Amino acid sequence: MYGIEKEAAIFFCACLSGGIVVFAYEIIKVFRRLIRHSDIAVNIEDFFYWIFMSVYLFDQMYCTTYGVIRWYFVLGVVLGVLAARCAMLYAIKLFGKCKKILEKSGKTK
Repeated sequence: MYGIEKEAAIFFCACLSGGIVVFAYEIIKVFRRLIRHSDIAVNIEDFFYWIFMSVYLFDQMYCTTYGVIRWYFVLGVVLGVLAARCAMLYAIKLFGKCKKILEKSGKTK
């Protein structure tokens, strides 16, 4: 049985892992906007993304909880995904506001 400090550290690690999952997918989305992909290419990219993320999350779980499924680890990953997604949406909204302010001041075209 882990102590509360160890469980809190595992939960924090799980939240970070969830954030990494979101940010990795955002990088793929940016890459897709830069270079147009066919539907087949998108499906192949998604397949390999989820294979890699499954291995990554399993490794994180194995390293922190020695392969034992702890529900607070799963909850930490879900909360990390939600927090990272909210942070990304907030950053995008903030970037849009900054862009509008710069356009109004005539700094950009």
